[in-house]
Amino acid sequence: MKKTSVTEQIKGTERLASARSTSSSTAPAVDAERSQAEDPTVSLQADLDRFRDLALRSQADFENYKKRSAREKEEAIKYANSSLLERLVAIIDNFELGLEAAKGESGQSPIYSGMTLVLKQLKDLLAENGLQPIEAEGKKFDPNLHEAIAHEPSDQFPEGIVLRQTRRGYRLKDRLLRPSSVVVSSGPGK
Repeated sequence: MKKTSVTEQIKGTERLASARSTSSSTAPAVDAERSQAEDPTVSLQADLDRFRDLALRSQADFENYKKRSAREKEEAIKYANSSLLERLVAIIDNFELGLEAAKGESGQSPIYSGMTLVLKQLKDLLAENGLQPIEAEGKKFDPNLHEAIAHEPSDQFPEGIVLRQTRRGYRLKDRLLRPSSVVVSSGPGK
């Protein structure tokens, strides 16, 4: 350590005191900032407030994450069979076409009656699992449910009404599984 005389120490303290008095008289805001910066409790309180806010935000984010993941899990379970049902719907279409052809030849045969019962059982099973057919004929065209494959003039139906359905559409619970393919009226012919 360097030895300093008492007079040098007194002169240094006087210089420091005069510098403080000058700065306090000319800039009171600077002195207030120095006192806040020098006061450790103020900075610690600011840090505490900042970390408390960060903890609350993190907790809220985590709660939102838990809710979102629970909702996604519920939807995944609800619609887990959608690809299987979509493939079964195509088989039902072919089954119905075959029954229509068989009905034309002999509608009273026991094979036709048995196949009709099998189709009814299959449709009931799919309905129990949330599959619902979309009825389109005679209804207003809805692009959310129907896929227009053609427009035809019609004197019986106004423009925008479905004349016939070429392929049935289905909903799985509240989602569209497959839209109905329809022919839409273009109004009276010219």
